Amino acid sequence: MTTDPLNASRPTLEEITALAKRRGFMFQSSEIYGGIGGFFDYGPLGAVLKRNVKEAWWREMVTKRDDVVAFDASIVMHPQVWKASGHLDVFHDRMVDCRQCKHRFRVDHLPSREKCPDCGTTGSLTEPRNFNLMLKTNIGPMEDSASVAYLRPETAQGIFVNFKNIYQTARKRPPFGIAQMGKSFRNEITPGNFTFRMREFEQAELEYFVPHDGKDMERFHEWVALRKKWYSDYGIQADRLRFYELPADERPHYAVACTDVEYCFPWGWGELESIAHRGTYDLDAHMKLSGKDLTYFDEAAKEKYTPILIESSSGLDRTTLVMLVDAYAKERVLGTDGKESERVVLRFHPRIAPVSVAVFSLARNKPELVERARSIERGLRETFRTQYDEGNIGQLYRRQDEIGTPFCVTVDFDSLDDQCVTVRERDSMRQERINASQLERYLAERQGSIC
Repeated sequence: MTTDPLNASRPTLEEITALAKRRGFMFQSSEIYGGIGGFFDYGPLGAVLKRNVKEAWWREMVTKRDDVVAFDASIVMHPQVWKASGHLDVFHDRMVDCRQCKHRFRVDHLPSREKCPDCGTTGSLTEPRNFNLMLKTNIGPMEDSASVAYLRPETAQGIFVNFKNIYQTARKRPPFGIAQMGKSFRNEITPGNFTFRMREFEQAELEYFVPHDGKDMERFHEWVALRKKWYSDYGIQADRLRFYELPADERPHYAVACTDVEYCFPWGWGELESIAHRGTYDLDAHMKLSGKDLTYFDEAAKEKYTPILIESSSGLDRTTLVMLVDAYAKERVLGTDGKESERVVLRFHPRIAPVSVAVFSLARNKPELVERARSIERGLRETFRTQYDEGNIGQLYRRQDEIGTPFCVTVDFDSLDDQCVTVRERDSMRQERINASQLERYLAERQGSIC
């Protein structure tokens, strides 16, 4: 078989959402009841894909470092946390309503203020007003103003209010980092673009605390370079990724410097991650409102100070979506019979792919063949993420191409005599005959141990 070069054009959002549902990556939440806007469920493959993305982030940001510790804060915190952080007062989007169709829109998402983008009525939009994005809940048996609490809109504040507890118990001194992953909630006015903008989402955040030694900007740029390398290491196409350094007039009021990581999605550029030099803003705000000391005491210098903060804040759902979009390709394939067909393939990095090795039995009605294939799959399961299947070999290959499996192993009739199997590589579609006893080493050399 031969193939045309990779199709350079981006897939459409419709192609991505169709594949995601067809192959079990993502589903609309509560779909049988008509769904609920801004909420999605991860299917069998999507749950593993997202888990692999999380593990890749955690391995790089925590496991491989001796200057970063783990943390996991609760979703519901004291309401004063959000007062100190500014979320209660300034965490707003500007919103308008259409008087005709009653639909609501974010002002900054409107192509024009002259007419409604949904029903087309001219002059039907209301004056803009603030809409707070915090999702409210109540604590205790009474639903009154005293019981109001909020689902956190970000994970970082749990780290800030626990800063002293963490550095004292972990016995760390700046520079050091605190990392966590977790759910966050924002009552978005107009969620959309599949899993890009949701009301329930997951974040991966690193808060890196540094001393006042004049190296804070140097460390900020080091983190930008490290995050750039991470995306490159996992195969994200360089021309679809950009690191945008925000000028002073675009930065948040607390940021000394800020770089946004953006990806070119089917609908255009969208933010994946923000890397920010936040100064001492966050710890200062919580100390002011709580009256508690969150400074660091340097035993050697016999002085205390508020550390400077460098933050890396990633959206895990968006990153998972990027892995899916970036891996998607369509190719024209010329078969041995001279006929041309099209295949859809997901070119996942081996560490990201939900299934790393698929094992097939060429015939489902031959018990000895099925058992040999199942035995091989069980043997590989300790090291790789495996899947067993059987049936028409062409259909099996196409299915695994569409879910991004790097290698397929086929047990055929000759395998019972020569103890060999056929290994097919996803991207090149090259096939090689390997002795089954050498299979694990062969696969490990080509894609590394996954678990």
